[in-house]
Amino acid sequence: MKKYIYLDNNATTAVASEVFETLKPYLLDDYFNPGGMYSAAQGPAEAITRARTAVAGFLGGVNPSEIIFTSCATESNNAAIFGTINANPNRRHIITCAVEHPAVLQTCKEAERYGCSVTFIPVDRNGEINLDEYVRALSEETLLVSLIHANNETGVIFPIAKLARIAKEVDKQILFHSDATQSMGKLPIDLRTDSEIDMISFSGHKMYAPKGVGALFMRRGTRCRPTMIGGHQENGHRAGTQNVAFIAALGKACELAGECMKEERSIQELRDRLQNAIIEKIPAVEVNGRDAPRLPNTLNIACHGVEGEAILYELDEYGICASSGSACTSGSLDSSHVLNAMKVPFSAIHGSVRFSIGRYNTSEEIDRVIEVFPSVIERLRKMSPFWDNKTNRLNMDHSELNG
Repeated sequence: MKKYIYLDNNATTAVASEVFETLKPYLLDDYFNPGGMYSAAQGPAEAITRARTAVAGFLGGVNPSEIIFTSCATESNNAAIFGTINANPNRRHIITCAVEHPAVLQTCKEAERYGCSVTFIPVDRNGEINLDEYVRALSEETLLVSLIHANNETGVIFPIAKLARIAKEVDKQILFHSDATQSMGKLPIDLRTDSEIDMISFSGHKMYAPKGVGALFMRRGTRCRPTMIGGHQENGHRAGTQNVAFIAALGKACELAGECMKEERSIQELRDRLQNAIIEKIPAVEVNGRDAPRLPNTLNIACHGVEGEAILYELDEYGICASSGSACTSGSLDSSHVLNAMKVPFSAIHGSVRFSIGRYNTSEEIDRVIEVFPSVIERLRKMSPFWDNKTNRLNMDHSELNG
Protein backbone atom coordinates (compact mmCIF):
# COMPACT_ATOMS: atom_id res chain seq x y z
CA MET A 1 0.00 0.00 0.00
CA LYS A 2 1.25 3.47 -0.93
CA LYS A 3 2.79 5.35 2.01
CA TYR A 4 1.29 8.79 2.40
CA ILE A 5 2.49 11.95 4.07
CA TYR A 6 -0.83 13.08 5.45
CA LEU A 7 -1.08 16.86 5.91
CA ASP A 8 -4.85 17.30 5.74
CA ASN A 9 -5.71 16.91 9.41
CA ASN A 10 -8.20 19.81 9.30
CA ALA A 11 -10.29 17.64 6.97
CA THR A 12 -10.14 14.57 9.21
CA THR A 13 -7.73 12.84 11.55
CA ALA A 14 -6.70 9.24 11.99
CA VAL A 15 -8.48 7.43 14.80
CA ALA A 16 -6.10 7.23 17.75
CA SER A 17 -5.29 3.65 18.77
CA GLU A 18 -6.43 4.38 22.34
CA VAL A 19 -9.75 5.65 20.96
CA PHE A 20 -10.18 2.57 18.77
CA GLU A 21 -9.60 0.25 21.73
CA THR A 22 -12.22 2.18 23.70
CA LEU A 23 -14.94 1.84 21.08
CA LYS A 24 -14.39 -1.81 20.08
CA PRO A 25 -16.23 -3.50 22.98
CA TYR A 26 -19.44 -1.63 22.16
CA LEU A 27 -19.42 -2.97 18.61
CA LEU A 28 -18.81 -6.56 19.74
CA ASP A 29 -19.73 -7.82 23.23
CA ASP A 30 -21.46 -4.77 24.74
CA TYR A 31 -23.73 -4.05 21.76
CA PHE A 32 -26.88 -3.60 23.87
CA ASN A 33 -29.23 -0.64 23.54
CA PRO A 34 -28.37 1.73 26.41
CA GLY A 35 -32.07 2.37 26.95
CA GLY A 36 -32.78 -1.27 27.81
CA MET A 37 -34.15 -2.14 31.25
CA TYR A 38 -32.10 -5.35 31.59
CA SER A 39 -28.74 -5.49 33.36
CA ALA A 40 -26.79 -6.12 30.12
CA ALA A 41 -27.69 -2.58 28.95
CA GLN A 42 -26.07 -1.04 32.01
CA GLY A 43 -22.55 -1.18 30.53
CA PRO A 44 -23.40 0.84 27.39
CA ALA A 45 -25.44 3.31 29.47
CA GLU A 46 -22.51 3.83 31.83
CA ALA A 47 -20.18 4.30 28.85
CA ILE A 48 -22.33 7.20 27.65
CA THR A 49 -22.31 8.71 31.15
CA ARG A 50 -18.51 8.45 31.33
CA ALA A 51 -18.14 10.03 27.89
CA ARG A 52 -20.48 12.87 28.79
CA THR A 53 -18.46 13.56 31.93
CA ALA A 54 -15.19 13.47 29.94
CA VAL A 55 -16.46 15.96 27.34
CA ALA A 56 -17.84 18.23 30.05
CA GLY A 57 -14.49 18.15 31.85
CA PHE A 58 -12.61 18.95 28.66
CA LEU A 59 -14.79 22.04 28.18
CA GLY A 60 -13.74 23.43 31.54
CA GLY A 61 -15.83 21.36 33.92
CA VAL A 62 -19.34 22.29 32.77
CA ASN A 63 -22.36 20.28 33.90
CA PRO A 64 -22.45 16.96 32.00
CA SER A 65 -26.19 17.45 31.40
CA GLU A 66 -25.24 20.36 29.12
CA ILE A 67 -23.56 18.00 26.63
CA ILE A 68 -25.74 16.69 23.78
CA PHE A 69 -24.26 13.97 21.58
CA THR A 70 -24.95 14.27 17.83
CA SER A 71 -23.75 12.67 14.61
CA CYS A 72 -21.36 15.50 13.63
CA ALA A 73 -20.65 19.22 13.93
CA THR A 74 -22.94 19.96 10.97
CA GLU A 75 -25.88 18.48 12.86
CA SER A 76 -24.84 20.38 15.99
CA ASN A 77 -24.71 23.65 14.06
CA ASN A 78 -28.12 23.02 12.50
CA ALA A 79 -29.58 22.11 15.88
CA ALA A 80 -28.21 25.27 17.50
CA ILE A 81 -29.38 27.63 14.76
CA PHE A 82 -32.77 26.19 13.87
CA GLY A 83 -33.44 25.17 17.47
CA THR A 84 -33.08 28.75 18.69
CA ILE A 85 -35.16 30.10 15.80
CA ASN A 86 -38.00 27.68 16.63
CA ALA A 87 -37.87 28.47 20.34
CA ASN A 88 -37.78 32.26 20.00
CA PRO A 89 -40.46 33.37 17.50
CA ASN A 90 -40.34 37.03 18.57
CA ARG A 91 -36.78 37.60 17.34
CA ARG A 92 -35.64 37.04 13.79
CA HIS A 93 -32.19 38.63 13.44
CA ILE A 94 -29.04 36.49 13.18
CA ILE A 95 -25.42 37.62 13.00
CA THR A 96 -22.73 35.46 11.47
CA CYS A 97 -19.55 35.97 9.44
CA ALA A 98 -18.57 35.76 5.79
CA VAL A 99 -15.87 33.14 6.51
CA GLU A 100 -17.95 30.60 8.40
CA HIS A 101 -17.87 26.93 7.51
CA PRO A 102 -20.71 26.02 5.09
CA ALA A 103 -22.42 24.13 7.94
CA VAL A 104 -23.16 27.54 9.48
CA LEU A 105 -23.12 29.74 6.39
CA GLN A 106 -25.62 27.67 4.41
CA THR A 107 -27.80 27.10 7.48
CA CYS A 108 -28.03 30.85 8.04
CA LYS A 109 -28.91 31.39 4.37
CA GLU A 110 -31.62 28.76 4.76
CA ALA A 111 -32.88 30.68 7.82
CA GLU A 112 -33.36 33.71 5.56
CA ARG A 113 -35.86 31.66 3.57
CA TYR A 114 -37.74 31.07 6.82
CA GLY A 115 -38.14 34.82 7.35
CA CYS A 116 -35.00 35.62 9.35
CA SER A 117 -32.72 38.53 8.54
CA VAL A 118 -29.03 37.64 8.60
CA THR A 119 -26.06 39.99 8.86
CA PHE A 120 -22.84 38.57 7.41
CA ILE A 121 -19.94 40.41 9.07
CA PRO A 122 -16.92 40.97 6.76
CA VAL A 123 -13.28 40.23 7.55
CA ASP A 124 -10.07 42.07 6.69
CA ARG A 125 -7.15 40.88 4.55
CA ASN A 126 -5.84 38.84 7.51
CA GLY A 127 -9.18 37.09 7.93
CA GLU A 128 -9.97 38.84 11.22
CA ILE A 129 -13.52 39.91 11.93
CA ASN A 130 -14.46 43.57 11.50
CA LEU A 131 -15.21 44.45 15.12
CA ASP A 132 -16.84 47.82 14.33
CA GLU A 133 -19.26 46.18 11.89
CA TYR A 134 -20.04 43.52 14.47
CA VAL A 135 -20.87 46.04 17.19
CA ARG A 136 -23.06 48.04 14.81
CA ALA A 137 -24.99 44.93 13.80
CA LEU A 138 -25.96 43.99 17.38
CA SER A 139 -29.35 45.16 18.61
CA GLU A 140 -32.22 44.19 20.87
CA GLU A 141 -33.78 42.52 17.82
CA THR A 142 -30.85 40.10 17.54
CA LEU A 143 -31.72 36.51 18.40
CA LEU A 144 -28.45 34.69 17.74
CA VAL A 145 -24.79 35.30 17.02
CA SER A 146 -22.97 32.36 15.42
CA LEU A 147 -19.24 32.92 14.90
CA ILE A 148 -16.55 30.35 14.21
CA HIS A 149 -13.79 29.86 16.77
CA ALA A 150 -10.99 28.97 14.34
CA ASN A 151 -11.29 29.02 10.57
CA ASN A 152 -10.90 25.64 8.92
CA GLU A 153 -9.10 26.99 5.83
CA THR A 154 -6.71 29.59 7.26
CA GLY A 155 -6.61 28.69 10.97
CA VAL A 156 -7.40 32.31 11.91
CA ILE A 157 -8.77 32.45 15.47
CA PHE A 158 -11.72 34.62 16.47
CA PRO A 159 -11.84 35.93 20.08
CA ILE A 160 -15.18 34.28 20.80
CA ALA A 161 -15.16 34.99 24.55
CA LYS A 162 -14.78 38.72 23.84
CA LEU A 163 -17.35 38.65 21.04
CA ALA A 164 -19.87 36.85 23.28
CA ARG A 165 -19.27 39.35 26.06
CA ILE A 166 -19.94 42.26 23.69
CA ALA A 167 -23.21 40.66 22.56
CA LYS A 168 -24.40 40.19 26.14
CA GLU A 169 -23.55 43.81 26.96
CA VAL A 170 -25.93 44.91 24.22
CA ASP A 171 -28.69 42.52 25.33
CA LYS A 172 -28.43 39.58 27.70
CA GLN A 173 -31.14 37.78 25.74
CA ILE A 174 -28.89 37.44 22.66
CA LEU A 175 -27.70 33.85 22.31
CA PHE A 176 -24.09 33.18 21.31
CA HIS A 177 -23.06 30.04 19.43
CA SER A 178 -19.68 29.03 18.04
CA ASP A 179 -18.55 26.30 15.69
CA ALA A 180 -15.41 25.08 17.48
CA THR A 181 -14.79 22.08 15.25
CA GLN A 182 -11.25 23.10 14.29
CA SER A 183 -10.19 24.47 17.67
CA MET A 184 -11.13 21.45 19.80
CA GLY A 185 -7.94 19.80 20.99
CA LYS A 186 -5.79 22.62 19.63
CA LEU A 187 -6.90 25.53 21.81
CA PRO A 188 -8.04 25.47 25.45
CA ILE A 189 -11.78 26.09 25.89
CA ASP A 190 -13.13 26.88 29.35
CA LEU A 191 -16.88 27.37 29.22
CA ARG A 192 -17.15 27.84 32.97
CA THR A 193 -14.99 30.96 32.74
CA ASP A 194 -16.39 32.09 29.37
CA SER A 195 -19.93 31.99 30.67
CA GLU A 196 -21.33 34.31 27.98
CA ILE A 197 -20.98 31.53 25.37
CA ASP A 198 -24.29 29.65 25.22
CA MET A 199 -23.57 26.93 22.68
CA ILE A 200 -20.50 25.23 21.16
CA SER A 201 -20.49 22.69 18.31
CA PHE A 202 -17.75 20.25 17.42
CA SER A 203 -17.06 16.94 15.70
CA GLY A 204 -15.11 13.87 16.76
CA HIS A 205 -13.26 13.16 13.54
CA LYS A 206 -11.18 16.36 13.75
CA MET A 207 -9.73 15.22 17.09
CA TYR A 208 -8.76 11.56 16.52
CA ALA A 209 -12.21 10.02 17.06
CA PRO A 210 -14.25 8.36 14.27
CA LYS A 211 -16.43 10.10 11.73
CA GLY A 212 -20.08 10.00 12.69
CA VAL A 213 -20.06 11.51 16.18
CA GLY A 214 -20.14 15.07 17.46
CA ALA A 215 -21.51 17.13 20.30
CA LEU A 216 -23.35 20.32 21.12
CA PHE A 217 -22.73 22.11 24.38
CA MET A 218 -25.93 23.91 25.37
CA ARG A 219 -25.84 25.96 28.53
CA ARG A 220 -28.64 25.23 30.95
CA GLY A 221 -31.54 27.63 30.42
CA THR A 222 -30.84 28.24 26.72
CA ARG A 223 -34.10 28.48 24.79
CA CYS A 224 -33.61 25.93 22.01
CA ARG A 225 -36.08 23.37 20.67
CA PRO A 226 -34.91 19.94 19.50
CA THR A 227 -34.67 19.48 15.74
CA MET A 228 -34.74 15.67 15.95
CA ILE A 229 -37.83 14.42 17.73
CA GLY A 230 -39.30 10.99 18.41
CA GLY A 231 -37.56 9.85 21.56
CA HIS A 232 -36.38 10.78 25.04
CA GLN A 233 -32.65 10.38 24.43
CA GLU A 234 -30.10 13.08 25.31
CA ASN A 235 -32.44 14.48 27.98
CA GLY A 236 -35.04 15.13 25.30
CA HIS A 237 -32.75 17.31 23.20
CA ARG A 238 -31.96 14.80 20.43
CA ALA A 239 -34.07 11.74 19.67
CA GLY A 240 -32.58 8.51 18.36
CA THR A 241 -30.76 5.52 19.78
CA GLN A 242 -27.33 6.68 20.90
CA ASN A 243 -24.23 5.53 19.01
CA VAL A 244 -22.60 4.06 22.11
CA ALA A 245 -19.30 3.00 20.53
CA PHE A 246 -18.60 6.36 18.91
CA ILE A 247 -19.81 8.36 21.91
CA ALA A 248 -17.39 6.39 24.10
CA ALA A 249 -14.70 7.12 21.49
CA LEU A 250 -15.41 10.85 21.62
CA GLY A 251 -15.09 10.81 25.39
CA LYS A 252 -11.71 9.08 25.15
CA ALA A 253 -10.58 11.51 22.43
CA CYS A 254 -11.38 14.43 24.74
CA GLU A 255 -9.36 12.82 27.53
CA LEU A 256 -6.41 12.35 25.17
CA ALA A 257 -6.71 15.89 23.82
CA GLY A 258 -6.42 17.28 27.31
CA GLU A 259 -3.23 15.28 27.85
CA CYS A 260 -1.78 16.07 24.40
CA MET A 261 -2.46 19.80 24.26
CA LYS A 262 1.17 20.48 25.15
CA GLU A 263 2.18 18.78 21.89
CA GLU A 264 0.76 21.71 19.97
CA ARG A 265 4.03 23.57 20.55
CA SER A 266 5.98 20.94 18.61
CA ILE A 267 3.29 20.93 15.93
CA GLN A 268 3.61 24.69 15.58
CA GLU A 269 7.38 24.33 15.22
CA LEU A 270 6.80 21.96 12.28
CA ARG A 271 4.26 24.36 10.76
CA ASP A 272 6.59 27.34 11.11
CA ARG A 273 9.53 25.43 9.64
CA LEU A 274 7.44 24.49 6.61
CA GLN A 275 6.15 28.03 6.25
CA ASN A 276 9.56 29.66 6.47
CA ALA A 277 11.13 27.21 4.00
CA ILE A 278 8.40 27.78 1.42
CA ILE A 279 8.73 31.55 1.70
CA GLU A 280 12.50 31.29 1.36
CA LYS A 281 12.55 28.88 -1.60
CA ILE A 282 9.59 30.03 -3.72
CA PRO A 283 9.06 33.56 -5.11
CA ALA A 284 5.64 35.25 -5.12
CA VAL A 285 4.00 33.33 -2.29
CA GLU A 286 2.08 34.64 0.68
CA VAL A 287 0.59 33.14 3.81
CA ASN A 288 -3.13 33.71 4.11
CA GLY A 289 -3.87 34.93 7.64
CA ARG A 290 -0.18 35.26 8.49
CA ASP A 291 -0.55 38.37 10.67
CA ALA A 292 -3.58 37.11 12.60
CA PRO A 293 -3.70 34.70 15.54
CA ARG A 294 -3.77 31.24 13.95
CA LEU A 295 -4.12 27.63 14.93
CA PRO A 296 -0.68 26.16 15.57
CA ASN A 297 -1.12 23.43 12.95
CA THR A 298 -2.51 25.31 9.94
CA LEU A 299 -0.66 26.82 6.97
CA ASN A 300 -2.62 28.26 4.04
CA ILE A 301 -0.07 29.23 1.40
CA ALA A 302 -0.97 31.19 -1.75
CA CYS A 303 1.23 30.59 -4.79
CA HIS A 304 0.70 33.23 -7.46
CA GLY A 305 0.20 32.10 -11.03
CA VAL A 306 -0.74 28.43 -10.53
CA GLU A 307 -3.88 26.41 -9.87
CA GLY A 308 -4.41 24.79 -6.48
CA GLU A 309 -5.93 21.64 -7.96
CA ALA A 310 -2.87 21.13 -10.16
CA ILE A 311 -0.64 21.53 -7.10
CA LEU A 312 -2.64 18.89 -5.24
CA TYR A 313 -2.46 16.42 -8.14
CA GLU A 314 1.31 16.91 -8.33
CA LEU A 315 1.72 16.47 -4.58
CA ASP A 316 -0.37 13.31 -4.71
CA GLU A 317 2.14 11.82 -7.14
CA TYR A 318 4.67 12.15 -4.31
CA GLY A 319 2.24 10.67 -1.79
CA ILE A 320 1.61 14.03 -0.08
CA CYS A 321 -1.97 14.77 0.99
CA ALA A 322 -2.97 18.43 1.31
CA SER A 323 -6.06 20.48 0.52
CA SER A 324 -7.16 23.57 -1.38
CA GLY A 325 -9.71 24.50 1.29
CA SER A 326 -12.64 22.92 3.07
CA ALA A 327 -13.27 19.25 2.31
CA CYS A 328 -16.98 20.11 2.51
CA THR A 329 -16.67 22.36 -0.56
CA SER A 330 -14.23 20.26 -2.62
CA GLY A 331 -15.43 19.47 -6.12
CA SER A 332 -16.76 22.98 -6.61
CA LEU A 333 -15.18 25.09 -9.35
CA ASP A 334 -15.82 28.22 -7.32
CA SER A 335 -12.91 29.81 -5.49
CA SER A 336 -12.86 29.66 -1.71
CA HIS A 337 -15.50 31.87 -0.10
CA VAL A 338 -13.08 32.38 2.80
CA LEU A 339 -10.26 33.69 0.60
CA ASN A 340 -12.73 35.75 -1.44
CA ALA A 341 -13.93 37.41 1.76
CA MET A 342 -10.29 38.12 2.66
CA LYS A 343 -9.83 39.74 -0.79
CA VAL A 344 -6.93 37.47 -1.73
CA PRO A 345 -5.79 38.50 -5.26
CA PHE A 346 -7.11 36.54 -8.21
CA SER A 347 -3.61 35.38 -9.17
CA ALA A 348 -3.20 33.74 -5.75
CA ILE A 349 -6.67 32.68 -4.66
CA HIS A 350 -6.78 29.72 -7.07
CA GLY A 351 -3.24 28.72 -6.12
CA SER A 352 -3.86 28.48 -2.39
CA VAL A 353 -3.04 25.22 -0.64
CA ARG A 354 -3.69 24.26 2.96
CA PHE A 355 -1.29 22.11 4.92
CA SER A 356 -2.72 21.02 8.28
CA ILE A 357 -0.34 19.15 10.56
CA GLY A 358 -1.43 16.55 13.08
CA ARG A 359 -0.30 14.63 16.11
CA TYR A 360 1.35 11.86 14.10
CA ASN A 361 3.33 13.92 11.59
CA THR A 362 7.12 13.81 11.83
CA SER A 363 9.99 16.17 11.16
CA GLU A 364 11.15 13.88 8.34
CA GLU A 365 7.80 14.24 6.60
CA ILE A 366 8.01 18.02 6.73
CA ASP A 367 11.54 17.82 5.30
CA ARG A 368 10.17 15.80 2.39
CA VAL A 369 7.48 18.40 1.65
CA ILE A 370 10.10 21.16 1.79
CA GLU A 371 12.13 19.17 -0.75
CA VAL A 372 9.22 18.49 -3.13
CA PHE A 373 6.97 21.54 -2.99
CA PRO A 374 9.29 24.14 -4.62
CA SER A 375 9.90 21.90 -7.64
CA VAL A 376 6.16 21.32 -8.04
CA ILE A 377 5.47 25.06 -8.12
CA GLU A 378 8.37 25.71 -10.49
CA ARG A 379 7.16 23.04 -12.92
CA LEU A 380 3.57 24.29 -12.91
CA ARG A 381 4.60 27.90 -13.37
CA LYS A 382 6.52 27.00 -16.52
CA MET A 383 3.18 25.99 -18.05
CA SER A 384 1.17 28.91 -16.67
CA PRO A 385 0.13 31.92 -18.79
CA PHE A 386 0.10 33.93 -15.56
CA TRP A 387 3.84 33.44 -14.96
CA ASP A 388 6.74 35.13 -16.79
CA ASN A 389 9.50 32.52 -16.91
CA LYS A 390 12.09 35.04 -18.12
CA THR A 391 11.76 37.27 -15.06
CA ASN A 392 10.47 34.49 -12.73
CA ARG A 393 7.55 36.57 -11.55
CA LEU A 394 3.86 37.16 -12.17
CA ASN A 395 3.07 38.06 -15.78
CA MET A 396 2.09 41.71 -15.67
CA ASP A 397 0.10 41.24 -18.90
CA HIS A 398 -2.48 39.63 -16.66
CA SER A 399 -2.38 42.30 -13.98
CA GLU A 400 -5.97 43.26 -14.75
CA LEU A 401 -6.96 39.93 -13.19
CA ASN A 402 -5.04 40.63 -10.02
CA GLY A 403 -7.74 42.06 -7.83
